[in-house]
Amino acid sequence: MSDSLLLRKALVTEAPQLSELAFRSKAYWGYSNEFMAACREELAVPAHSIEDSGCWVIVAIDQTDVVGFYILENHSDSEVELGGLFVEPSRIGSGIGKALMQHASQQATRLGALKLIIQSDPNALEFYRAGGAVVIGEKESSSFPGRLLPLLEIRLVPVDAVDSCHTEVRTLHES
Repeated sequence: MSDSLLLRKALVTEAPQLSELAFRSKAYWGYSNEFMAACREELAVPAHSIEDSGCWVIVAIDQTDVVGFYILENHSDSEVELGGLFVEPSRIGSGIGKALMQHASQQATRLGALKLIIQSDPNALEFYRAGGAVVIGEKESSSFPGRLLPLLEIRLVPVDAVDSCHTEVRTLHES
């Protein structure tokens, strides 16, 4: 991964570019043209979701290129869902996905969530497991009725618990 990777909120004008990136990233796994055509609408990033106060769309920029993004959707005070995480196919395996996943977990924690829920593509299951997610069940695909997708969860440490740990460490070092 490049040292110049920047993570920032997506711009509304980037919605079409992000939709195409999501489509290319999904196609990386070798799905048929028919499958991909059926997924196109589900993979689209509507401009209104970038503006939505209950949704966070964060892009990864390397130099001047958008090389990945994630979407967090606030479901409740204690639960946030990863609505998608996509990396430019030529950059898969370079650490961009890991950086996005870490940022998404941190953002969910800042929002006060105790759980980050992920509906995973079967091909990305090991990626999410490596990031600390555990399988909690299955959920039906919204594009393909009857197709079950892995449902995962990452349990998050509340911000106040993290703060108290840092306070305790400082106190021990100050003694």
